[in-house]
Amino acid sequence: MPIEFLTADHEQAYGRYVGPPSTQQLSRYFHLDDADLKLLNVRRGVHNKLGFALQLTTARFLGTFLAEPTNVPKNAVAYVAAQLGIRDVGCLADYAARPTTAREHAAEIRRIYLYRDFTDPAESFRLVRWLYTRAWLSSEQPSVLFDLATARLVERQVLLPGVSILARLVVRIRERANTRLYRKLARKPSAEQRDQLKELLVVPAGARRSTLDRLRRGPTQPTAVGLLEALRRLIDVRGLGVAELNLSDIPAGRLKVLARYASTARAQAIQRMPAERGIATLVAFACALQASAQDDVLDALEMLLTDLMARVESQEKRRRLRTIGDMDVAALLLRDVGLLVLELAKPDRTLRSEIFRQWPRERIEHAIATIGELARPPENQQAPEALLSRYSSVRQFLPLLLETITPHAADGGRAVLAAWEFLSRIERMTTPPLHEAPLRIVTPSWRRLVVRTDKSVDRRAYTFCVLQAMLAAFKRRDLYVVPSQRWGDPRAQLLSDETWQLQRSSVCRTLGRDELPGPELARLKQELDAAYRQTADNLPTNEAVHIERAHGRHELVLSGLDKLDEPPSLIGLKTLVAQRLPRVELPELLLEVQAWTGFASDFTHINEHGARADDLPISVCAVLLAEACNVGLEPLVRPEIPALTRARLAWIQQSYIPRRRPRGASADEGFGRRGTGLCRRNSLRRSGPLGTRGREPQILRPWQGSDVHQLHLGRQHRLLRVRGAWHSTRLDGHPGRLARAAHLAAPDDPGH
Repeated sequence: MPIEFLTADHEQAYGRYVGPPSTQQLSRYFHLDDADLKLLNVRRGVHNKLGFALQLTTARFLGTFLAEPTNVPKNAVAYVAAQLGIRDVGCLADYAARPTTAREHAAEIRRIYLYRDFTDPAESFRLVRWLYTRAWLSSEQPSVLFDLATARLVERQVLLPGVSILARLVVRIRERANTRLYRKLARKPSAEQRDQLKELLVVPAGARRSTLDRLRRGPTQPTAVGLLEALRRLIDVRGLGVAELNLSDIPAGRLKVLARYASTARAQAIQRMPAERGIATLVAFACALQASAQDDVLDALEMLLTDLMARVESQEKRRRLRTIGDMDVAALLLRDVGLLVLELAKPDRTLRSEIFRQWPRERIEHAIATIGELARPPENQQAPEALLSRYSSVRQFLPLLLETITPHAADGGRAVLAAWEFLSRIERMTTPPLHEAPLRIVTPSWRRLVVRTDKSVDRRAYTFCVLQAMLAAFKRRDLYVVPSQRWGDPRAQLLSDETWQLQRSSVCRTLGRDELPGPELARLKQELDAAYRQTADNLPTNEAVHIERAHGRHELVLSGLDKLDEPPSLIGLKTLVAQRLPRVELPELLLEVQAWTGFASDFTHINEHGARADDLPISVCAVLLAEACNVGLEPLVRPEIPALTRARLAWIQQSYIPRRRPRGASADEGFGRRGTGLCRRNSLRRSGPLGTRGREPQILRPWQGSDVHQLHLGRQHRLLRVRGAWHSTRLDGHPGRLARAAHLAAPDDPGH
C-alpha cells in the first residue's frame, strides 16, 4: 500500500526532536508539578533523577520514548535540571551507560502515568472511528490526517507506533472513505443520466473541445451577448437532469472537492478513472455547476445593468455639457423677468406690458421651451429618461431570462416577484394587458415614466423599473434562487424546526425570553407604538429634528446636541464620592473573589487531569489577571514564592487557561459572550477608587432568577457561574489598558 505522501523530513520529525522546543512548549510539556517532583525525589543519584525526568517530559512532548533517552535538546535538559536543582548536566552520561535502568524507568512511567500502547483494542478502535469520520466528512490530505492522528495519540497518552504503521492506517481509512463516497454517488443517477454525463467527455463532431470544457467556461463579458451565453449554458446544465438527485447524505465538503477537481482536470483524465469514480466526479461537477451557472447569470445581469446605468449617466452628462450654454441664456432671461415681477415699484396693471416691452413674447416662450427641454427633475438621477432608449438591448436577453430564471421570494420581495411573474406572463402576448401590471414596486422616481398622463403604463419604463427592483431585492436577499452559492436564501442556514425545538428552552432561558412568540411580539409592539407616538408628539416642537426633501424623497435630518457644562454642585459631588470610595488592589480583589467562590480550584490541566500543584488558585488568579490587564507575566513573577515563579506561571498559562473550561462547566459556550444580554460589560482598567477610573469587577446578582453570576476580568476574560458551574470565556477585541503596571509589580507598596 503506497505511503508516498510522507516526505523524508516528515518521517524524520515523527517521534523525534527536530530542534529545541520553544519557550511555550517548555512551559507546557517540560514543567514538573508537585506529583512529578515527589516521584523524582525518591530516585537515587542525580543522574537517575534527571534521566527519569527527561524520559517523562519526552513522553509528554513526543508521545513516545527515545531509543537514546539522553538525546534531548540542551535547552530542554537545562530547563528540567533547573527545576531539580541540578547544576551539572554532565551526569546524563552515567544514565546512558546503563540501558536497563532507562527501560525500567520507561515501564514505570507507563504504569504510573497510564500510558497505553497503540495496540490497545479500545484506543485503536477509537482512533480508527475518529479517522474514518474525519476522512468521510472532510477532504483533508493524508499528511494532515497523519499529523492530526499523531496529535490525538499524544493528547490521549497513547504511545506512538512506527511511522509506517500509522501512515498505512491513514491511507487505508482514507481509501475506504473514498470508495464509499464514489459508490454512493455513482448509484444516484439513472442509467440514462449516466450516459448523459459520459457524453460530457466526448468532443462533438466539428467541435474542437468537449462539452465538459465548454460548460466549465463561464461568461467573460458584461454584455447582452455574454448574458445570452450564460443563459444557454444554464439551460444545458439543467438538461443533465441531476437537479432531482438527493445528495443530502453526502458531505458537502467532499462534493465541493470533487467538483473543484472536475472543473480543472482534463476530460481524458476523467475518462481513464475507474467507472464509479468517474461517474461520481461528473455527478459532483454537474450538481455544483448548476448552482454556479445560475449565479453566473445573475452576476452577468448585475454587471450588465450597472454598466448600462453608468453609460446612460455618462451620456446624460455629455448632453448637459453640450447644452449648458443654451440653458444659461434661457435661465438668465427668466431670472431678469422674475426680478421685474418681484419689483415693488411696478404696479400690477402695467407689469405685463412692461415685461413684453423689454423682452418679446417669442423670446420668453423660447426660453421656457429651452428650460423644459434641457432641465431634468431630481428624480431623473434614479430613473433617467435616456435609459428608455436602451430598451432594444434589454430585449435581446429578456425573453430567455424570464423563461430561465425562477426566483423565490421572502416576505419583503413578494411585490417584486409579482411584477416579475407579470412580465413573464405577458412576454408571449401580442396585446399585453398592461393595465393589470402590479404597481407596488414603482417608486416616485419611476412613476413619472411608467404611468403616462392618460393612466396607461409604458412597457419600456416598467421593464426597467422591474429589473432595477429585482436586482435590489436580490442584493437584500428578499429574492433568491435555488440552487445557488452567492444568490441563495441565507435563511436556509438557520436551525431546522426539530433542532430549534430541542434548543429553544435553554436558549430562551439564557436570554431571559419567553418561549412563546406571542408575549414577546406584544411587548415589542407596545414599545414600538409608544416610541412612534412619542416621536410624533415631540416632532413639531423639537428644533433638533426636521424633514427635508432631497433626491426626490423626504429625509430626516438630526442636528447635533450642544454640550452641557457640569454645574459646580455636580463636580463637588463627584469629588466627594471619589474621596470616600476605598482604593483596592487588583490582585487582592481577585483573591477575595476566589475566597468567596473558589472558582480557581475548578481549573484542570489540559491533558493530565490529575496534575496538581500547591497553591494552584494563586497561580491561576495571577495568570488570569496578567492576561486580563494585558501586562504579561513579568509584573507578577515572584521568585521567592513557589506559586508565582516564572516557570509555574508559564506552565499554568499553557496548560490550564487556553481552550479549556473549568471542571463542571456545561456545554453552553455562549455564556458571558458579548451580546447575550446577561449583564453589562465591566472591565478592569487600573487600581484606583472603584467607579472612577473604570467599572469595578463584580459578581452580579442572579439574573432574572436563573442563578447566573458573572465576573469581568478586563476585555479578554470573563468568569461566569451558571447553576453552580464556572465558565471561563476569552473575548476578542482590544486589550484592556493598564496605565501603571507598577500597581501589579509591587502590590505591597503602601503608596498604591
